Amino acid sequence: MRILVSACLLGLCCRYDGQSKQNDRVMCLAEKHELIPVCPEQLGGLPTPRPPAEIKNSRVISNLGRDVTAQYEKGAAEALRLYDLLHCDCALLKARSPSCGTDRVYDGTFSGALIPGQGITAKLLSQHHVTVLSEETFESFF
Repeated sequence: MRILVSACLLGLCCRYDGQSKQNDRVMCLAEKHELIPVCPEQLGGLPTPRPPAEIKNSRVISNLGRDVTAQYEKGAAEALRLYDLLHCDCALLKARSPSCGTDRVYDGTFSGALIPGQGITAKLLSQHHVTVLSEETFESFF
């Protein structure tokens, strides 16, 4: 299978804080599958590092109060384009991210509280009938 994967899960330092979230279980997928790294935030033009952002009232707002929804939407569109261009079979994205969260995201208060919902990229991919998994749920799929 060809899998679109959040780049931070593959050890790339592209998260908002300039760090990675390398996941060894995800990395092991490379033994049997082709992994395609993607960072929608960077594809949308945001720098690394960057202020943290959360979804509030369908907008993505940084902790400095800047609306970065347009960048998140652009990055999501580019991730979908990459998925289609490379004929991927599914997407494995970073849980809880305002871009990649698959079933829960932070509530927009920067308090650490989670609410049901999807990140901007996960939602767009799902709307295009892409199977979207997270590092917390993928193992039951493979």
